[in-house]
Amino acid sequence: MTSIRHWLLGWLIFGFAAASGIAAYGIFRTAHEEANELFDYELRAVALSLPPVPTGPGASTHVPGTLGEISDERIAIEAWDAQGRQIYRSVHAPSIERLTEGLRTIERGEIHWRVYGLRQPDRFIQVAQPVYVRETLALRLALRTLWPLGLLLPLTIALVLFVVGRGLAPIRALSRALSTRSLDALEPVHPDGAVPVEVLPLVDALNDLLARLNTASSAQRTFVADAAHELRSPLAALKLQLQAAQRDGSLTGSGPTLARIEERLNRIIRLVQQLLVLAREDAEPASALAPVALRRLAEQAVSDFSLLAEERSIDLGLELVAATSADDAFDVFGEAHGLSILLNNLLDNAIRHTPEGGRVDVVLRREGGHVAFDVIDTGPGIAEAELPRVFDRFYRGVDTKGAGSGLGLAIASRVARRHRAELSLRNNADGQGLTVSVSRLRPV
Repeated sequence: MTSIRHWLLGWLIFGFAAASGIAAYGIFRTAHEEANELFDYELRAVALSLPPVPTGPGASTHVPGTLGEISDERIAIEAWDAQGRQIYRSVHAPSIERLTEGLRTIERGEIHWRVYGLRQPDRFIQVAQPVYVRETLALRLALRTLWPLGLLLPLTIALVLFVVGRGLAPIRALSRALSTRSLDALEPVHPDGAVPVEVLPLVDALNDLLARLNTASSAQRTFVADAAHELRSPLAALKLQLQAAQRDGSLTGSGPTLARIEERLNRIIRLVQQLLVLAREDAEPASALAPVALRRLAEQAVSDFSLLAEERSIDLGLELVAATSADDAFDVFGEAHGLSILLNNLLDNAIRHTPEGGRVDVVLRREGGHVAFDVIDTGPGIAEAELPRVFDRFYRGVDTKGAGSGLGLAIASRVARRHRAELSLRNNADGQGLTVSVSRLRPV
């Protein structure tokens, strides 16, 4: 995957490094050449400033004080009189024959020398300097001219990192704003701060897409809600007519046949009711949560399903774990109607899939600063391979028995997400039954 940040940083840093390398090479070559010119000038200056040299026996080995200050191990001086006799040679001077006037480079004893010859009316002066000394000094001077560039390069790279980071900050802010949104949040995006001109078309296009998605989603939810509402009344009327025809004897047929018709009619009615609930949950806007007594909702749900549990000889109960007091209401921030639907769907599923003589418990508990509840049954449980899919709409397991539409857990999952809670399922450790947990409800 291509990264704009990495692409910008790579090319900018490479460009600055390449430009700095070329500039450094140019500066180094220029400084090196200028240093050599300065050393050539030094040779001429030494030759011109050489004081008169005494003549006579032993003159070639005599070094006056003034000459000693000029001549050192880096510069060798030789002088000849008008008759061509050598009248002076410094201690460190090599055996170089008298050359012509001007500058030249020669080799003596595997050492290269830079030599300057100067003719004066009464003498000829020859000044020489080892090339390696010149190169060493020239290199040192050239490197000294490069240290500002060496300091500038890391500062420039740091500046590039800072500028690119600040330049891409609006895109990162937009990414964070989108990543923290819920799946159902389709309102327009409003980034914090001023939006750069380059990013504005992206934000506008994204908002236009969200608006079109919101329209399509609203149309779909409206259709499902309207269809469920329109189907509920005719189905209820059909069931009443079926029951009336059975009572007055106008409906003929075997008992099992009529029972199957009524069972299927009840299943259709339940499906329509769940579709209507699901459509309402999908259309429910994300509103501010208010304090809700979870214990009262659980008691009401247990009371509502007690008759269904008695018909199937199922022991239905409510337990409190880690309550702060005997009358602890387990208050949480939530939406009462949504939490009631959540509890009812979980209890309805548990009772319908628990065999006669079984047990279903609702357990309210406090854990880690949050409130949670479990719905525990002694039914057949769910195959481990099917656990990840049971929250899909209209999904029913392969071995699932009894009437159902596959929407109960989907509705429960939708309500849990709206409350920023975690809904999870696990088979009981003893191999009998299922535990559905709703955790991380925010306490009041």
